Amino acid sequence: MSTVEYEIKNTSELRQAEEAVRMGELENMRPLPRISVHAFCESEGLQRVMERCASDRRLSKVTMRITSGGTAAAANMFSNAPTPNLIILETRANPANLLAELAPLAAVCDPSTKVIIVGYYNDIGLYRDLIRNGISEYLVQPLAMPDIMGAMAAIFVDPEAEPLGRSIAFIGAKGGVGASTIAHNCAFGISNLFSTETILADLDLPYGTANIDFDQDPAQGIAEAVFAPERLDEVFLDRLLTKCSDHLSLLAAPSLLDRAYDFDGQAFQPVMDVLQRSAPVSVLDVPHAWSDWTRSVLSNADEVVICAVPDLANLRNTKNMLDALRKIRPNDKLPHLILNQVGMPKRPEISISDFCEPLEVEPIAIIPFDIGLFGNAANSGRMISEVDPKSPTSETFSQISHIVTGRVAVKKSRKGGLLGLLKRK
Repeated sequence: MSTVEYEIKNTSELRQAEEAVRMGELENMRPLPRISVHAFCESEGLQRVMERCASDRRLSKVTMRITSGGTAAAANMFSNAPTPNLIILETRANPANLLAELAPLAAVCDPSTKVIIVGYYNDIGLYRDLIRNGISEYLVQPLAMPDIMGAMAAIFVDPEAEPLGRSIAFIGAKGGVGASTIAHNCAFGISNLFSTETILADLDLPYGTANIDFDQDPAQGIAEAVFAPERLDEVFLDRLLTKCSDHLSLLAAPSLLDRAYDFDGQAFQPVMDVLQRSAPVSVLDVPHAWSDWTRSVLSNADEVVICAVPDLANLRNTKNMLDALRKIRPNDKLPHLILNQVGMPKRPEISISDFCEPLEVEPIAIIPFDIGLFGNAANSGRMISEVDPKSPTSETFSQISHIVTGRVAVKKSRKGGLLGLLKRK
């Protein structure tokens, strides 16, 4: 490899590393409100960046339009049409001519429209002139997606607003893999370990088991929230919650078959919005289904956890789910994987290494089959850490709680606990 090729490779890797860091900073960015954005791109690079932005879950409420062209195209388009909430405009004009070039666009812009200029000159004097003349932000190429996202958030997201809580969605790769049990134990662990107010929302309205697992019989729950979105706010939600422990509240499923539970794609979005405003952590127990509303919940959650058992059907389903979630969450990290019920007697299993190799994902936890421990917990309406706090499985749930909340890196655990089986396969 020549010196020039080596320097280019290193520069590219450095930029990728810098973008990864900035993407991490965006994890806590609040979603943008319902605004209209029109981007005018003179380069293919900016067009690709804007397309990535348009597919990001934090811009799910944003109406985005991307057009090839610069200042003249924007001025011509808006001479006979109202301007959007935000115009993102790329221009190669030099500092001496830029303000004059923008004059025709300024003449047709609504007073409330914000404008971000993407230019090619790193000039502090130009920046000050643009800000003085009403431009909201000036960014210099080359740009990455976090630069654009951060600029948009700085304009439209209130910096004084309370931070949003994080949502963690658990779903099974197949029915009966124990995803709900894992979700409930993790919600309990997060609330106890970190003394953090946590809400567990059981989204399986006809068959949800959270009320049984916590030995509760609430009269109200998530059905009232989903079927009356016009009433839903923090006060109404508080009336629907059932207290399970000092820091854990349950939004229970009715678990009744007195009606059909058919939902449109955005049915649970108001619930998720209020949950994020109401508690630092929301754990979503998502039923094993693939519909518009489950895709919407998974695409908008901050973290996704797929639970599976090591057999062929689970491997196929997990692979399909990972591929689908890569597409609908292109700017987020991959879902976490938990392997459950490992080592069930007399059941043929795929080895852990063979299961994970085609997925290209390492499990964050491997939970051994223990019918006695889990059966006693389920029948007594208690969590694993309450039934046997010193068991390796209890420690594993503690580790999962740390990982999905981003509290610590993966730790090695005792035999039978986190990743222990992986090393022995």
